Amino acid sequence: MDYKMILLPFLISVILTPLVKQYSIYCGAYAKENKRTVHHGKISRIGGVAIYLAFIITMAIFVKADRQIKGLVIGSSIMFFTGLIDDLIDIKPLVKLTLEVIAAMVLIYFGVSVDIIRLPLGIQIDTGIISFIFTIIWVAGITNAVNLIDGLDGLAGGMSVIVLVVIGSIAIIERRSDLLSIAFILAFGTLGFLVYNAHPASIFMGDCGSLFLGFMISAISLLGFKSSTILTLALPILLLMLPIIDTLSAILRRTLKGMKFMEADKSHIHHLLMRQFGHRNTVIIMCGLTALFGLSAFAYMINRNIGFLVMVIILLAVEIFIEKSAMISEKFHPLIGLWHRIQRKSRKIFKKVG
Repeated sequence: MDYKMILLPFLISVILTPLVKQYSIYCGAYAKENKRTVHHGKISRIGGVAIYLAFIITMAIFVKADRQIKGLVIGSSIMFFTGLIDDLIDIKPLVKLTLEVIAAMVLIYFGVSVDIIRLPLGIQIDTGIISFIFTIIWVAGITNAVNLIDGLDGLAGGMSVIVLVVIGSIAIIERRSDLLSIAFILAFGTLGFLVYNAHPASIFMGDCGSLFLGFMISAISLLGFKSSTILTLALPILLLMLPIIDTLSAILRRTLKGMKFMEADKSHIHHLLMRQFGHRNTVIIMCGLTALFGLSAFAYMINRNIGFLVMVIILLAVEIFIEKSAMISEKFHPLIGLWHRIQRKSRKIFKKVG
């Protein structure tokens, strides 16, 4: 891989981000302070412009666009401009969701979707209409998952860089030069933005950045694993496990509280961690966990037993944190409740034996 392909997006992003900050002064694109935010003062919320331009310019110079890449660029551009409009004038959640579905349909039209799932014993599932539905749910789900974790300085960007680097590294093993180029161009474009977005951030990526990154990660995953075994299909899910868990927890939490699905709150994983560990440490912890999930994917490719054990341990740790922090509900504690029941029964057995 040409080093210029990763150096250029980084430099473009580093140069453009301060210019975007200056432009924000004139257009009033500042993050608004409310009960959910953790920042103070006027901070630009359209930093995603630098990430998007760094990606598009580098792709135009170095990558030859085939039909699928054209679909990826068009769909991601729809998401970027959707987020940018929302950053500037605010649009309704239903409108954003509709545009996410349209962007997903663009991917499908250009041939980016899961076609065949190969299961053990030679079983194949040619998904047909299920492919259409799965692709839309996958794209909308991952896009919103990344958007939801964009609550702390450097969090969404840092986690996205880790996910993209892992996907790019897997692409090296799978000899997918197209995926390697796309993943690393986007990763280094985001890394350039993180120079200014790390805590304490002087600029936020905004919805134009988080929706663009979320869409790109979901699309790259589909592009890389479109005809796959159940294992390779699970790899992108594993890499995005934290935002997926956070999104599902938010849906359950808001449903139990009688809130609307799109209604924001301050009970996401990063909010709960920040209360105990602080801003910077929370970002490090979540990025570290994402890296561990990525390493477990590589471990599974080398030794399935070790890789699976690492995955289970990490997932158990996350589940226990969710239950102890009452992230979903004060009454939601299946694992802890099970452990307490086992302890009580063990005591009764020991008493009888004694």
